[in-house]
Amino acid sequence: MPLLGVNIDHVATLRQARRGVDPDPIWAAVEAQLGGADIITVHLREDRRHINDADVRRLRSVVQVPLNLEMAAVAEIRTIATSVQPAMITLVPEKRTEVTTEGGLDVCSKHKALRTFIAPLRKRGILISAFIDADTSQVRAAADAGFDICELHTGPYSTANIGRRESEIDRLRLAGEEVVNQGMQLNAGHGLNYTNVGPVAALPHMTELHIGHSIISRSVFIGLREAVRLMRELIQL
Repeated sequence: MPLLGVNIDHVATLRQARRGVDPDPIWAAVEAQLGGADIITVHLREDRRHINDADVRRLRSVVQVPLNLEMAAVAEIRTIATSVQPAMITLVPEKRTEVTTEGGLDVCSKHKALRTFIAPLRKRGILISAFIDADTSQVRAAADAGFDICELHTGPYSTANIGRRESEIDRLRLAGEEVVNQGMQLNAGHGLNYTNVGPVAALPHMTELHIGHSIISRSVFIGLREAVRLMRELIQL
């Protein structure tokens, strides 16, 4: 059964709307753990639009489950990551103008630079994940660059109409098989919600699902602890 990584970025987004202290993403992490989260995920963006440096440091000292730090491949954020020592780092593409991550990391065109970038992090025992599109060439490039994990971008599946959804699952399955064949761990995430998570959770060798927006949205009405619990039930069916 896949583990559930809960992304709490959107709690910080709500806080930043007033530039205050509430709601506190650290409190959200505690509630998510009480609901059964196996991993806490946050994205420390270059523009600090939601999660900030202090949040990451506080989370590292508070959370009792592994901390997954999403980040772009930039030296400034790597310095922070080296200091904080999260259990896992997920490299993602990043644009200042995007509302949320728009696609997977292009490892094929950057695998030499990425291999150099992640080497000092791997030496510190941090697991390194590549957030990539469900493309076998990207999977092979990630393996060549030295990544431990591939997180497949499930956005195209999540937004597909009924007629295209099966073909998107097939793409994820094929890429997932290549991830395992290359000796890496298989994760997935982006756009997954309470109605579409089942087929992705059921893919062979799926280890972790990283889900944020749908859980935080549901928590507005029923509380974060219960929203996490319900999602865990769905991925473990």
